[in-house]
Amino acid sequence: MHPSEGIRSAKSRLLEGKRIVLGITGSIAAVECFELARELIRHGADVQAVMSPEAMRLVTPDAMHFATGHEVITALDGRTQHVDLLGGYDDHADLLLISPCTANTLSKMALGIDDTAVTTMATVAIGGGIPVLVAPAMHASMLNHPAVRKNMDSLRDMGVEFIGPRMEEKKAKVAPVEEIVASTIRRLGPMDLAGRRVLVIGGASEEPIDDVRVITNRSTGETAVQLAVAAWLRGADVELLSGRMSYPVPSFVTKREFRRVADLLDMVGERDVVIVPAALSDYAPAPSEGKVSSSLEALEIKLTPVPKVLPALRPGARFLVGFKAEVGLSEDELLLRARRRLEEHGLDLIVANDLGDVSKGRTKAFILRPDGSHERYEGTKSGLADRILDEVR
Repeated sequence: MHPSEGIRSAKSRLLEGKRIVLGITGSIAAVECFELARELIRHGADVQAVMSPEAMRLVTPDAMHFATGHEVITALDGRTQHVDLLGGYDDHADLLLISPCTANTLSKMALGIDDTAVTTMATVAIGGGIPVLVAPAMHASMLNHPAVRKNMDSLRDMGVEFIGPRMEEKKAKVAPVEEIVASTIRRLGPMDLAGRRVLVIGGASEEPIDDVRVITNRSTGETAVQLAVAAWLRGADVELLSGRMSYPVPSFVTKREFRRVADLLDMVGERDVVIVPAALSDYAPAPSEGKVSSSLEALEIKLTPVPKVLPALRPGARFLVGFKAEVGLSEDELLLRARRRLEEHGLDLIVANDLGDVSKGRTKAFILRPDGSHERYEGTKSGLADRILDEVR
């Protein structure tokens, strides 16, 4: 068994059964292709590397052979590998991913020039209707060249999709591996939420006591991030409104930040789906200007209720999902309180859990519906996110 089999599907099965041709061209970003190939395999993909002559000056075919478990294609011969992989036969590859893609290769693709194994793969894939993803990497001035821009537009018209690039240090750097892998999963996924506008509200709100101190809740934001990622992978147009959170947000998720509940309410517009796992304040103090002295022997803070968020969201949300977190309740009492919240605010779904059943990456929860039914969930938070999205109508 090749060592690459030892990591197959180690992270997920989202690409299981998918064959991906990875085209590598002569950008210094080619050094990241080893890890890119391995990450695709960790999600279940079978990866075949194809390298241009310039790419081989930066990364050896032996390295990519080890990374993928397959002999690397560096030139085409009588086996007509381009036709075999991307020519439309029953067992053809599912996707051509070119990462990194130089301005040179990009422009040749737009003009149908086939002078390397990579460009020939592109011509066959585009002509045969095989999905093509491209992650450009070049200096910013090259990206801004009118001809390069025109060629990118031409490729988009042909159905080619671009990932990134990210602008940094006057360079159009190749997108992060995480984003390239996620884009691949999205393109080959069910896309059952394509065209849906999904808003996820996560993290903890903060209500100021003074200019230094705040009252807040405990929240890592992990559930919100998992929901945003899962919706994006299924084709949705996703935005995450983020309070204070420690869980990292991937670069491909659009994010805006809020602090107070009042700020949040000013940011929300109409959406198809709104999901609210955020730990939002129920009460807020009247903030003091400056900093309250730390030498006081005692400090009394008067709290008053803040506007409830779910009722404010209901008119602009076609499908609204709330969360109910409690501590130390019996299962029956937890379900009773969650059902009451669902009916009170006219929710389309509510997720209830006891915080004692929540740990990093895992959770136990109940999913309750308006028709009186509910189901129990126990597993990963990413799995819960997908289960919630399965309910979206």
